[in-house]
Amino acid sequence: MNKPKRVKSPSIDSVDMYMDDFVIDLDDDLLSEESSENAEDIQIEEPKRRKRRETSPRKPKSNRNREFLVVAYSFLFLFLSLTVYLCYFVAYKSPEYVSSSYNKRTGALSASTIRGDILAADGTVLATSSVDENQNEHRTYPGGEMFSHVVGYYIHGRSGIEKDANQLLLSSHEDYSEQMQRIITGKKVRGDSVVTTLDSRMQAIAYNDIGNYFGAVMAIDPDSGKILCMFSRPYFDPNTLEAEWESIVTDQSSSRLLNRCTQGLYAPGSTFKIVTALSYLQQGGSLDDRFSCSGSMDVNGMTFHCFNSISHGNMDLRKAFAKSCNMTFGTIGMELDSKAYRKTAEQLLFNRELPVDFSTYKESSFDVDADMADDLVFQTGFGQGHTLVTPLHMSMIASAIANDGVLMKPYLIDHTLTESGELVKTFLPAKADTLMTVEEAQSLQELMRGVVTGGTGTVLQSDIYDAYGKTGTAEFSSDKEEAHSWFVGYATNGNKKLAIAVIIEEGGRSSSLSMPVVKDIFDYYFAD
Repeated sequence: MNKPKRVKSPSIDSVDMYMDDFVIDLDDDLLSEESSENAEDIQIEEPKRRKRRETSPRKPKSNRNREFLVVAYSFLFLFLSLTVYLCYFVAYKSPEYVSSSYNKRTGALSASTIRGDILAADGTVLATSSVDENQNEHRTYPGGEMFSHVVGYYIHGRSGIEKDANQLLLSSHEDYSEQMQRIITGKKVRGDSVVTTLDSRMQAIAYNDIGNYFGAVMAIDPDSGKILCMFSRPYFDPNTLEAEWESIVTDQSSSRLLNRCTQGLYAPGSTFKIVTALSYLQQGGSLDDRFSCSGSMDVNGMTFHCFNSISHGNMDLRKAFAKSCNMTFGTIGMELDSKAYRKTAEQLLFNRELPVDFSTYKESSFDVDADMADDLVFQTGFGQGHTLVTPLHMSMIASAIANDGVLMKPYLIDHTLTESGELVKTFLPAKADTLMTVEEAQSLQELMRGVVTGGTGTVLQSDIYDAYGKTGTAEFSSDKEEAHSWFVGYATNGNKKLAIAVIIEEGGRSSSLSMPVVKDIFDYYFAD
């Protein structure tokens, strides 16, 4: 009897291989039959498992990097924005906050620092402080009325240099050991002195020559931008301002606290013919173009006249400018393209902030468009209409013309000193803008020179300098009988220049009152 043979149990590996073969065979059979329900399950489930493996929930590394970069660049942008604003604030806005009477830090400095002196360029003391045994400070103004507006005051708020140089006057660069000794003994430290660009003798000439008239005198060195004279009348005495404060601020007739150089807005009168002439040249006009004047002209139902209804006859632009012919410049004003006319005015800083560091000044305004009535455009051409200017602005235009179109930034503070006289900081000249081309400036120079050699400004002829300018009268009353007296121009002797703007309020329908002030200042300045 044959014994059954024992079958050797397959190893686990063999079983696995066998099962793999079985599964493969089974798959093949099921796929070939396509009739078994289990086969369909196998076919469906396997792709799903693959899909889940392929669409893993883990995000690609590149996506995470992109999110990180977005966040990083966002923070970088915010940082750069804050940095740019901080630079802007320090450069343009911080002086306003430092000068503010509401600044608490300023109050703290005042409690521990004796306010520094303010000096003219020649060392004349214009403002100084002293303290009593209890360290109470008393501010006095040796410059008095003559410098009242430009130096300003330090009660009931601040104005002038007292305001704009407030931080400099309360900063002390005394020897450190000396400062410590003062603090230990309960004394105030001494603030730095501010030395201005002001010429005390020129200021005195303006003060004396204006006399009892209201008005303003503004003089600038065109090559540097230094302000040599800033005088305004009516003035006040800063030494008695505290006692007179109520009466001064309630007096609406004189506006004694108003600095007419920087805040007085006036019709420019014929001095605006400088702007009209420039726009005419820019729009294709020539100095040789001919014009005819009969002394008067009817425009839109209104009659306009030249001074004393004088008929200037047939003439070129040079003579029309020299004789200050209203009919010529009114006609030019109507013929100019209004948009280009406005562009020229704004090129000369009308309707714009002026490039100055003064915290308080008024912007000049110019308004003309295609819809404006002809009679108003006609008036605008020779400086009436809606146009308003400050003496500061007009002196800046004259300064740019004298400097071949380049305007240097006007400034009042030259340097600061410690109490012992050591130099702390110097303020250097800086270019503000180019207001016109060299060729345009030279054309205006030719026109303005003609005013002195054969026009309305012959009183300024001299052997020691050449004067250039434009006279003007600005009507300000409805009956056109009252007018301000203007002069805007400059002089040079080849080595130095001086630009000036003078207005005498209610000075009459001529420039006879403004011209003596200009001549005396030119004669003094170029005498050396």
